[in-house]
Amino acid sequence: MLELSDVTAGYGGNQVLFGVSLSVGAGEAVALMGRNGMGKSTTVKTVMGLLPASGGAISFAGRPILGLPPYRIANAGIGLVPEGRRVFPTLSVRENLIATARPAATGRDGRPKAPEWTLAAIYELLPRLAERQRHLGSQLSGGEQQMLAIGRALMTNPRLVILDEATEGLAPLIRTEIWACLERLKQAGLAILVIDKHADALARIADRHVILEKGRVAWSGDTAAFRADPGLKDRFLHV
Repeated sequence: MLELSDVTAGYGGNQVLFGVSLSVGAGEAVALMGRNGMGKSTTVKTVMGLLPASGGAISFAGRPILGLPPYRIANAGIGLVPEGRRVFPTLSVRENLIATARPAATGRDGRPKAPEWTLAAIYELLPRLAERQRHLGSQLSGGEQQMLAIGRALMTNPRLVILDEATEGLAPLIRTEIWACLERLKQAGLAILVIDKHADALARIADRHVILEKGRVAWSGDTAAFRADPGLKDRFLHV
């Protein structure tokens, strides 16, 4: 569904990505891992058109998206949960959810190709948002804001959702709720690309893992291979 081939990118004269290649298949969960500053968020920004690539190719659902403006990439079916959540602080939970909502893609018969994400569906998935739907974004806890950011991305009815630092700074109980949410999304057939520091939690939901080291893919493989090599964490993940 999503494919990056030899992607290079950077900021000003500083190159950050050096030929990154990875893919996410339909209904697949892929973990993008690495220490801080290794290029994970830069990869996400490049996919979403927020940072121009200097080389390589990116395609989604078989169509090239490299060079497209971010709104067209989002409209193609990619939902982003950005690092830092970035909810609208002066809008209510409900207003945050409907502000960027778009209907699900339909087939020739006019019916949605997949179950549609609606307010009711979001509230069923994330009950805390239903309880706080009249609260402003600024009145939510960090964990609730992350849930809202996930719900907002789902309201665009994406085929792929990208989460940058899915549980950063959250309390253990809230992290557990976020991981349970991602497991349900995977079971529903949504493709997921997720960045997070909690390798054990990622191993429970991801089908494959890609580790970046200084802007290059240092290792990639399925979950069985990741679990079979405990030294990977020491070499590429631990500070």
